[in-house]
Amino acid sequence: MTKIAIFASGSGTNAENIAKYFEGNSNIEISLIVSNKKDAFVHERAKTLGIESVTFSKNEFENTNEVVNYLRDKHIDFIVLAGFLLKVPDNILKAYPNKIVNIHPALLPKHGGKGMYGDNVHKAVVQAGDTESGITIHYINENYDEGGVIFQAKCQVGKDDTYEDVAKKVHILEYTHFPIIIESILKDKNG
Repeated sequence: MTKIAIFASGSGTNAENIAKYFEGNSNIEISLIVSNKKDAFVHERAKTLGIESVTFSKNEFENTNEVVNYLRDKHIDFIVLAGFLLKVPDNILKAYPNKIVNIHPALLPKHGGKGMYGDNVHKAVVQAGDTESGITIHYINENYDEGGVIFQAKCQVGKDDTYEDVAKKVHILEYTHFPIIIESILKDKNG
C-alpha cells in the first residue's frame, strides 16, 4: 500500500478529486492532507472525505523537522502538491527524493516561477497572447517549477478568452489527468 500525503493551501478541489479517484483502491491511499493555512477549505473537504488533515506554520515547514517527522510517523511514501503555495524546503526534498509531484496550471517552462500560481498564471497567459495553455505535472526540486516534467496536456486559448475562460479549461485538464498520472507514476515506481 502506497500512502500519499496531499499538500494544499486553498480550496482543495484537486485534493478532493484525487482522493475520490483513489477511494477503494487497494494499492494507493490518500492518508493525509497537509496545509500551511488553518482556515483553508481543504480541511473541510478532508473531513467530508474522512481523511486526516493537519496544519503546519510556515516556520514549522521552513525551520524545523516537524513536517518530515510527522510524515514519517504516518508512513507517508509519496507527496502530491495540489495548490500548495509554499516552496518545499530542502529537508522534505531530501526525505522524499523523486517522490514529490506538483501540478502547474500552464505549459512549463512558460509562466512558471515564484508568484506564478492560480489566476496569476491564467492572466499571464492571456496577457502574453498565448494561443494555448494547459497543465504540467512535474517532479519538484529546490527551484519553483523547474523539476523534471512528467506529463503535459494542452488546451486552446481563443483570442477573446478571458483568464476565467482559460482557468475553466485548465481545471478540466487538471481533474482529468492528475489522478491518472499519479497512479501511473506509482505503478512505475512499484514495478
